[in-house]
Amino acid sequence: MLLTISTTARPATDLGFLLHKHPDKVQRFGQSFGEATVFYPEAGDERCTAALLLDIDPVALARSRGKGSPDFSLSQYVNDRPYAASSLLAVALADVFRTARAGRCASRQELADTPLPLEIRLPALPCRGGPELAERLFAPLGWRVEAQPVLLDEGFPEWGDSRYVRLALSGTVRLADALNHLYVLLPVLDDGKHYWIASDEIDKLIRAGEGWLRDHPERAMITRRYLGRRWAMARTALARLAELGDEPEERLEPAVSEEAPAEETAADEAAAAEAEAQAERPEPGAAGPDATTSEAQQETPESDGAESEGADLEGAGVVKRAPLNLQRRIAVLETLEELGATSVIDLGCGKGELVGALLSRPRFARVAGMDVSSMALTIAARKLKLDRMPDGKRARLTLFQGALTYTDKRLSGYDAAVLMEVVEHVDPPRLAALEQVVFGHARPGHVLVTTPNIEYNVRYEFLTGLRHPDHRFEWTRAEFAAWVARVAGRYGYRATVRPVGEPDPDLGPPTQMGVFVRD
Repeated sequence: MLLTISTTARPATDLGFLLHKHPDKVQRFGQSFGEATVFYPEAGDERCTAALLLDIDPVALARSRGKGSPDFSLSQYVNDRPYAASSLLAVALADVFRTARAGRCASRQELADTPLPLEIRLPALPCRGGPELAERLFAPLGWRVEAQPVLLDEGFPEWGDSRYVRLALSGTVRLADALNHLYVLLPVLDDGKHYWIASDEIDKLIRAGEGWLRDHPERAMITRRYLGRRWAMARTALARLAELGDEPEERLEPAVSEEAPAEETAADEAAAAEAEAQAERPEPGAAGPDATTSEAQQETPESDGAESEGADLEGAGVVKRAPLNLQRRIAVLETLEELGATSVIDLGCGKGELVGALLSRPRFARVAGMDVSSMALTIAARKLKLDRMPDGKRARLTLFQGALTYTDKRLSGYDAAVLMEVVEHVDPPRLAALEQVVFGHARPGHVLVTTPNIEYNVRYEFLTGLRHPDHRFEWTRAEFAAWVARVAGRYGYRATVRPVGEPDPDLGPPTQMGVFVRD
């Protein structure tokens, strides 16, 4: 992954003084995930270019944190991190150009304080939001932005654009500001970080955003994305930004409905638990009598409660809406009780929220949770307090790792199976395999499937594309209804589609649920 910074301010080689890297030398800097190299492809009085080349060691990255990319267990081994700019490049930039980012240069301090003609190029940048988002983020900072989408495959242009852009920035900007813009906005565009986000990230954001973030028209979105959509942390950061300008505290409005962020690895467990305890307190209404696990780990707009759809929660004269993830869980529980199920398997159980809610109701005599991610299951066991669970409750529970596209005898023998926000994470060509495994092989008496309604996405102000980076697709109401009818007819089920969340009169509900009953 490569970043180049060029200037034409004569003598252009003074860029070496500002970056504290001599143009005649190649310098290498070890990182926990690889090696950063600084060199100068050109160095003359008229024009000088410094290049930061980051060589990622995939094995070191997987071993150090196990987080090559968020949201999918195999992504720690198969990901774009060696090839595309990301939070890894931002971390390397902060380390290699630390003094330059601070705006210090003992021999050329006047030059360090002066805006310079700069050109910055990134040949491959993940941009969740497309070229338009890059324009919205960089243009208000004085940059001329050229963001060209990269085709998925040049041999097959009909496949369309990938989520990557070639980014070129040009403008007259102080070098320290330019580096801080990149440090903050690279992970914002990628909308993912490779490391656990702790409370000190707020301080890093405030320092790097000094002088520009408070007045940026997209400051709320930048703050949310930089902090990994940790809503409590984002509110704290926005309040601190407002205090810098003696303005009223800005209210953080959640704008996007999506699933949990990247899961912490076993090595991060202690830090994750401490961070959650300190900074991720559940919002009012985010936990009810059936929510035996922490809502903080969800970290979605749905768990924020400010723009969720559904039942009102009243208190102290304030009306709050129950977060959509809680409404989904309640809808599933009520439907399972309505169907008379006493044994339930949660397929794609994640961190165990539904499993915990099922265990809290004695009527469910057998409860199982299966997930493809061993990390998610480790976290679920911790959140369910498996090591301290009473023997009677523990005897009702089974947790195991598995994949929904392969037959597995452990999936059979349950009254009901639940796939809550799962099918949209499966590649469309693999859906037939999932259908055969669940409806053809396991054949529970009842199957509940919830999935986002893509038509509703326009209600979320800052959402571009799908609701979550790992979603392979999202269905309209008609598409979901057609899939439900086809699967039911093929495997001998009767099925209905129900809304979850308050329906929009034109767009329908935010979530749709298919209820299958075996004939």
